[in-house]
Amino acid sequence: MTKTLFDDWFPTGQDPAAYDPVAASRQAMKPSWPKRFYRQATAGEGPDGWRLLLDGRPAKTPGRRPFALPTRALGEAVAVEWDELGEVIDPLRMPVTRIVNSIIDGVAPDPGPVADDIVKYAGSDLICYRADGPDGLVARQAATWDPVLAWSREALGARFILSEGVMFVAQPDAAIAAIRAALPSDPWRIGAMHVATTLTGSALLALALERGHLTAEEAWLAAHVDEDFQISQWGADEEAAGRRAAREREMMAAAKVMACL
Repeated sequence: MTKTLFDDWFPTGQDPAAYDPVAASRQAMKPSWPKRFYRQATAGEGPDGWRLLLDGRPAKTPGRRPFALPTRALGEAVAVEWDELGEVIDPLRMPVTRIVNSIIDGVAPDPGPVADDIVKYAGSDLICYRADGPDGLVARQAATWDPVLAWSREALGARFILSEGVMFVAQPDAAIAAIRAALPSDPWRIGAMHVATTLTGSALLALALERGHLTAEEAWLAAHVDEDFQISQWGADEEAAGRRAAREREMMAAAKVMACL
């Protein structure tokens, strides 16, 4: 049986002898979240930072590390997510909590691999690959992406090369080195930035967001220039729109983490 993200916090205690594979298969077709076991969630200051308190008791991450946050604002943002839950603890309604868990358990012990992954995205960054038509899409890409590339040149000293179509173009070593040098050393910031990078497909958009050059909404729209152009031509697909809305919630949560630091 597969462990869920929250099994360490909320063990099921199921009796193996009572396991029914047919019933389990049916149950697997729909989400099953732990029931809410606390009345109130708050943020309280402790010796290691701001803690998530459930009925006054400090919580831990799935990795059994202290759920300690660097700022009061971030502690309160997490506490609001927990306090606003209904009868079950649904992780899909807790994007800030999920990001915090990943930073504490996966990024803070060693931020190096996360930085390497962001740099890898910069090597084939979304905004460097341009369409060769139609003219409307070409114009939209230029109007939205060219100012970000200009900012990277002026603010970071990173000059990128453009490619038309999907043909890979190797970026100058100096540009990649400039991006690496610009990455935040704080595991909280780089962890949140990594979320934005993977959601947008662009290290440059994520870095512009982290530096305050773009708002979260601007970065999100910039990442979807191609998709929005197709929608303007052919209309929206309901299923695709739902997936995009879910990713956008993650993006806004990553931006909130950055803003709370």
